[in-house]
Amino acid sequence: MFKFIKGHLESITGIEIYPMISLLIFFTFFVILFWWVFTAKKEYINKVSSLPLDH
Repeated sequence: MFKFIKGHLESITGIEIYPMISLLIFFTFFVILFWWVFTAKKEYINKVSSLPLDH
């Protein structure tokens, strides 16, 4: 099964760019998320973290 998929994907021209684009999107998302976590205000984090406990 995997040989069929691999052979089919190798026949597509320009397919090698998609793993690089996926890695770039993944890396960018987590860098932005990491930046947001460290720059978020402490009051906001405390407010959001207590939401599940509020009724």
